[in-house]
Amino acid sequence: MRVMVVGGGAREHTLVWKLSCSKRVKELYVAPGNAGTAQIAVNLDISPTNLDALTRAVKDNKIDLVMVGPEAPLAAGIVNKFQSLGIPAFGPTREAVLIESSKVFAKRLMHKYGIPCAKDAVFTSFKEAEAYVKKQPIPVVIKADGLAAGKGAIVAQSMDEALKALSDIMEKRVFGDAGNQVLVEECLVGRETSLLAFTDGVTVVPLVTARDYKRAYDYDKGQNTGGMGCYSPSMFLDKESSSKAIKTIVEPVVKAMAQEGKPYKGVLYAGLMLTTEGPKVLEFNARFGDPETQVQLPLLKTDLVDIMMAVSDGNLAKTKVEWNNGACVGVVMASGGYPGSYKQGFPITGLDNTDSDILVFHAGTKSNGEKVYTAGGRVLTVVARGRTVVEARGRVYLNLPRISFENCHYRKDIAAEEG
Repeated sequence: MRVMVVGGGAREHTLVWKLSCSKRVKELYVAPGNAGTAQIAVNLDISPTNLDALTRAVKDNKIDLVMVGPEAPLAAGIVNKFQSLGIPAFGPTREAVLIESSKVFAKRLMHKYGIPCAKDAVFTSFKEAEAYVKKQPIPVVIKADGLAAGKGAIVAQSMDEALKALSDIMEKRVFGDAGNQVLVEECLVGRETSLLAFTDGVTVVPLVTARDYKRAYDYDKGQNTGGMGCYSPSMFLDKESSSKAIKTIVEPVVKAMAQEGKPYKGVLYAGLMLTTEGPKVLEFNARFGDPETQVQLPLLKTDLVDIMMAVSDGNLAKTKVEWNNGACVGVVMASGGYPGSYKQGFPITGLDNTDSDILVFHAGTKSNGEKVYTAGGRVLTVVARGRTVVEARGRVYLNLPRISFENCHYRKDIAAEEG
């Protein structure tokens, strides 16, 4: 098969790497890709949201299957477009992506179908939102309704911070139209973890569990980011809790989407808080996670192409999805200043100096053919495998100092017991 992956981050590098292991894949393309994907696939200089150019590339290269990584092209209807052309595309339709692209839609769906989540209120008026927030206990969560590159949820630890977040979103429009509506939520307390599942719209098959670290600095300090590290399997989501979350959250929401006339196919990501009352939803994403993908796919035993085709064809119930034993820990190496302003264009050294079984997935990188340079906020995800999380953690932190670039920053507490 000729397969194309849409996107250019570490998640997409991981997908390309995993697809390159498939005996069913003859040729691999990625749009736009990065310096890492260029080593194992053909990079196409096309924006993930340029649907017309992507369509031409699919036709010109006779692509048999498309894997869509980021949320923006999914929300733009890339799967609808390819389906109309008879090209199998892995991912949900524009209508189904509403579960991520509109937090208000997702909350209304959860309330309607009794799916456990935080209490909330929705506002389109800054003054009304401000008056409501002033009456809420601190901490409180402020969320922009639309897509904001993983930065649209602010856990405000003071009233000043909460009111600033409201003003930034609704008055200063820092997230543009994503801030047309704002959710004000109670702050859930517990352990945060990620639960992802493959679904063909009927059958639900969970991925191995994972835990993502959102905050920029050690001990969950600093701003929310797109993710600073991850490990799998989660220490806090045991088989019993995972099974409960599948039964009370993932299966009901897949059924709800079908009943709403928006059948969901692809990977459904549930960000969960493990509260004293059981697992509750923090957010839904309509895609593979980042950085979850970087620690989950190295543990996947089943051919990813087989799963993608089963999801696309509605035959997931007939496909056995198996996972290898052991654990993975991934740490994101970011540009200094991320998720705020940062400089880029610095040479990266030491990429060939890690242990042979260490996986280095590129995100914000570019190459001139000789050297690799930083080209984004999150630059690399360095991943180690081991028999246990503790073993994998030791190996990744042993190798991280061997890679360097100016102003490099990474968290030192990923998968630590207190994490």
